[in-house]
Amino acid sequence: MPESQESSENPIPVSSPKTLSEMNDIELVALVKDGKTNAYDELINRYKGKIYSTIYNMTSNHEDTNDLMLEVFEKAYFSIEKFKGKSSFSTWIYQITKNHVINFCSRRKNQSDKNFSLNEIEMDDENRSVLKELVSPENTDRDVNINELQKNLNESLQKLSNEHRLTVVLHDVEGKTSGEIGAIMGCSEGTVRSRLHYARQQLQNSLKKYL
Repeated sequence: MPESQESSENPIPVSSPKTLSEMNDIELVALVKDGKTNAYDELINRYKGKIYSTIYNMTSNHEDTNDLMLEVFEKAYFSIEKFKGKSSFSTWIYQITKNHVINFCSRRKNQSDKNFSLNEIEMDDENRSVLKELVSPENTDRDVNINELQKNLNESLQKLSNEHRLTVVLHDVEGKTSGEIGAIMGCSEGTVRSRLHYARQQLQNSLKKYL
């Protein structure tokens, strides 16, 4: 008796469900909205390093940074229903971070020196890094003491406004493009480029004896 066609066919493999680490941000957000707190833990793990770096490069204080980072993720969690996916989750969480850290810096009367490490500075194809360009070997005195330059660079950065300094941090430390920074800070790419240009001029004036 011939076997039925159904029995002769290969069974259709059943794909395993994705793990949280395999899901993209939008999928995780959907789970968070459905009450799955472990999905939010995954989002925190993905972004805590970058958010910490951004806040610390604005505050130069580990205790303040830890407190602010917890507040940022707490605010994002309780505001998750407002996230409609019109931007990436990354842009949205950076927007919350931007508002939180600028408000904090504005309230703080006496800011400590910011330990901005020259080793953290990134380069991108869109625009030479403001800081990398300033401290490149062809622009600096060969005999300059790198620690002295570092100290004066930190002091010069502190003289910039919060908006200009955050723009430099996002561009040079986080390696974000003008378009990404504009989305985070709620301004045009032209405004971002203008802020970077202004910051470069101010830093050049402050560091001219080393250049």
